[in-house]
Amino acid sequence: MHRLRGRVPFWDPVIDEIDGRRIRVGDHWLIDFASCNYLGLDLEPEIMAAVPEYLARWGTHPSWCRLVGNPRLFTELEQALAELLGAEDTLLFPTVSHIHFSVLPALAGAGAVFVELRAHHTIHEGARMASTRGARVIRFREENLPGLARKLAASDRNPKVICVDGVNSMTGNGPPLAELTELARAYDALLYIDDAHGFGVLGERSADELSPYGSRGNGTVRHLGGDYDGLVLVGGLSKAYSSLLAFVACPPEIRHFLRIAAGPYTYSGPPPVASFATAQAGLRFNAIRGDVRRADLYRRTSRVLDGIHALGLETRNETGFPIIEVPLADPDLIEPLGTFLFNRGILATMVPYPIVPRRETGFRISVTAANTDAEIEELLRVIAAAADRFPLRRAADGPETGDG
Repeated sequence: MHRLRGRVPFWDPVIDEIDGRRIRVGDHWLIDFASCNYLGLDLEPEIMAAVPEYLARWGTHPSWCRLVGNPRLFTELEQALAELLGAEDTLLFPTVSHIHFSVLPALAGAGAVFVELRAHHTIHEGARMASTRGARVIRFREENLPGLARKLAASDRNPKVICVDGVNSMTGNGPPLAELTELARAYDALLYIDDAHGFGVLGERSADELSPYGSRGNGTVRHLGGDYDGLVLVGGLSKAYSSLLAFVACPPEIRHFLRIAAGPYTYSGPPPVASFATAQAGLRFNAIRGDVRRADLYRRTSRVLDGIHALGLETRNETGFPIIEVPLADPDLIEPLGTFLFNRGILATMVPYPIVPRRETGFRISVTAANTDAEIEELLRVIAAAADRFPLRRAADGPETGDG
């Protein structure tokens, strides 16, 4: 990964201008399929229009840590999020990474952290931080839950925390929530779910839903019919809501504990006031037009998946979520493939080893509601051209398997 930095145009580019979902790098325009602004709220005029009023009332950045001064902006948004999620309580932090690096070690103590191998890199980093405080880190695969059960039964450490992604940031797939919940309750473990990508897109199912993403965008747990008993949900507003904020949904007793034990609550300055403005305006937008926007996102994503399947290419996406990774049959061609996509006007996220297993090295597409139909068609034309030039992995090759 590091050998690519500074050598190729698609790695760490400086973006000079945006125009919708088109970006300019120097004098080169590209269609942006690397953004995770799933609902397109970053470009919504009424969301942007909410910012000046908040700045006039609060300034740009009241820089107290929350323990010293707790602006009402926090408590109002925490209450709104708890109501949307159907959770007892929430606690805001600046980012999901802050949460993994502070909340996860606090919850684990000197116990055991069971981390799913495909969980986001920042969860693994948080687990390593927990290990410096005395916790034992044990890894498992979601495909091998009997193996997880054996590891839980063999551990004499308490507390036990099981960590998984809600929507995996590479495959776009969700967890086996019912089975994980059953295991967590059987072995008195806390289930810790990172729903950074799922919150705002997936939501509770209903007979009158406008798309298979469900309704209200209240996250993977509600989408899969779960509850918050014995579960901590970590979510972010930087994806679907395009706002620099993150939250923990948890019972009041855990919230109280984290106010004392999680460093960012005590020591970090708050996110900028504009993030609170766009988050609250985004929640209002979601209540009125969110499901229509998600249905549009589903339609665009389905068009991309249909096109990829028609080309006979492999993707691990089984859910229709707007994260689509296309792997290379030869992982050593990641550099020329990335350069080809960039030169043909497509900004995708290149995913080299060791971010993913070598067999899954390739590129990731993130579809947003702000991408136009014309941009989707251009993406598919470029992918078809890439498939003619590079050995993209074919669906018949089959996914990687393994135990853990």
